[in-house]
Amino acid sequence: MSGQSRPRVLVTGGSIAGPALAWGLLREGFEPVVLERSPRQRSAGQNIDIRGLGHEVVRRMGIRDAVLDRLTGEAGTRFIRADGHVYAEIPRQEGQDGPTAELEILRGQLAEILLDRITDQVEVRYGDFVTGADQDADGIDVRFESGLRERFDLLLIAEGRSSRSRRLLMPEQTDYRDKGLTVAFGTIDRRPEDDDWWYFMTTTQGRVVNARPDNLGTIRASVSFPSRSSDFATLPVPAQLAQLRDRFRGAGWQTDRILDGFASRPEEFYTDQWGQVVMSSWSHGRIGVVGDAAWGSGPTGMGTTLALVGVHVLAGELGRSLRDPDDSHHGAFTRYEQLLRRYVDSAQGLAPGMPRLMHPKTSAGLAVTRTLHRVVTSGLLRPIVEKAVITTQKHEPQLSEYPRLRADASVL
Repeated sequence: MSGQSRPRVLVTGGSIAGPALAWGLLREGFEPVVLERSPRQRSAGQNIDIRGLGHEVVRRMGIRDAVLDRLTGEAGTRFIRADGHVYAEIPRQEGQDGPTAELEILRGQLAEILLDRITDQVEVRYGDFVTGADQDADGIDVRFESGLRERFDLLLIAEGRSSRSRRLLMPEQTDYRDKGLTVAFGTIDRRPEDDDWWYFMTTTQGRVVNARPDNLGTIRASVSFPSRSSDFATLPVPAQLAQLRDRFRGAGWQTDRILDGFASRPEEFYTDQWGQVVMSSWSHGRIGVVGDAAWGSGPTGMGTTLALVGVHVLAGELGRSLRDPDDSHHGAFTRYEQLLRRYVDSAQGLAPGMPRLMHPKTSAGLAVTRTLHRVVTSGLLRPIVEKAVITTQKHEPQLSEYPRLRADASVL
């Protein structure tokens, strides 16, 4: 791509990976355009973690202090019975990434931090999406739902796990594996007696209930249950809530409070079918994929970290290709995948029996799960579990310097 004057790149997805990628592309000499399907910036979302190599990326981007200013304040994780009794816990440890990471922030707030970094420099479009694309040796012609047609040099998909653009443009490279779990998320009011721990309740019939603090005076909650059908996600919100009340009737603890809270804030209620994206290749011609759209695996604790590392490497390698007359986007895509494939594959590897083991159907199965919780939270085994199971930080690549991808670097 050498010799071009600021090649135009369409980046689809306006949450975390998209704005972070646009920031990197801008500094590397491209003209990115961010496209978000939602009609406006999305503020909803649950607690997310930045772990391992993600710490280095946020340092390079100059946003670590901004993240530290907006931590959720979560004190750690407590496993509880239906009566609220705590039978195991893992306190948050300063400078360490256990179930509660050192950098724990709401998804919407991290997205806001990233979008702030590209305000007035990058065009961000809302309320439209890609309906087709035709590429040739010199560029890619993109069609939009709005009827607009536009030509770009590259199209980079930085959407979520169920990415519509990826399904439309790279179906042959994509294998989607349903993990048989439905999760419903929402926000509920905080009460004076609530504290700052993450509460995790497992009970019979495959039911799990979570409640986590945030820094906005509310509680982020979720309920999950085994399901091999995606029909639930297509139902209207009132029908979804009615089914949840039936399924979780008698579950105990604060389940009724959580479901009532979901109903009172329908605009922040959403559901997800836990699946895993496995792609044979993260690029096709002038199209590249990054983040959950490329390798999403559900709530593994590594999704945000992989997205940040992925966009950092992708932007950096594309920048190298832009300044090398003997290089091209093909070479950049190849290096991007070579550097990250083992790292991503290891992070996608779920612990044996997951998620079924965490959603026992019988009392006997529940006893096994509770025993496992006690074992993994014990002092001797905790470091091993956190490294091998919780954070899955294996095969970490050696990040290149990418001198332009530092907030304190002077970039023309």
